[in-house]
Amino acid sequence: DYELCEEWGHLYPVPREDLINLHREHLLHLLEMGDMEKALQLLQRIEDPGICLAISEQSLDQHPNLAASHFLADYLTAHFYTSLTTARRNEIQALCIGSKVLLTLPELSRVNYFHLSSRPLLMLEQLLMNMKVDWVAVAVQTLHQLLAGQEIGFTIEDIDNLLSKYAEKALNFPFTLKEKRS
Repeated sequence: DYELCEEWGHLYPVPREDLINLHREHLLHLLEMGDMEKALQLLQRIEDPGICLAISEQSLDQHPNLAASHFLADYLTAHFYTSLTTARRNEIQALCIGSKVLLTLPELSRVNYFHLSSRPLLMLEQLLMNMKVDWVAVAVQTLHQLLAGQEIGFTIEDIDNLLSKYAEKALNFPFTLKEKRS
């Protein structure tokens, strides 16, 4: 049905917003089905870069599944980096990095942290609060590799400060130890 609508759009004038909505829904459908190749082909068929940018951004804002979010963030960064505002660029890069960190977590636990995929530092803090120290170690290692030379709103120093803060809290005892008397 999407392809028939697309053909119809080539034959008759379709308002820009309707065209964007059609392609966005088609793209999201392909991404939900896991067909990244056809999704890429769809985006490449769109001749107007403004429409392609709008479709990609709107699709990403729909918060699709992890693989789809990662695909869209990568696509936007690769093809429209200079067209994006600095704030939007940082947001998309944070989502891309957050989705990579999310992929380091055990598969069954990803759903619990998916809502934090666009905020990797907050995801790291949530992992620390949930005492998932092994997961934090892998996440921090991944973040250190991904943050090298990138600006996304936080730095490696912010990660180190967060780890220091929770390490200090872990060593803070709310009671005093009493000596045993014989």
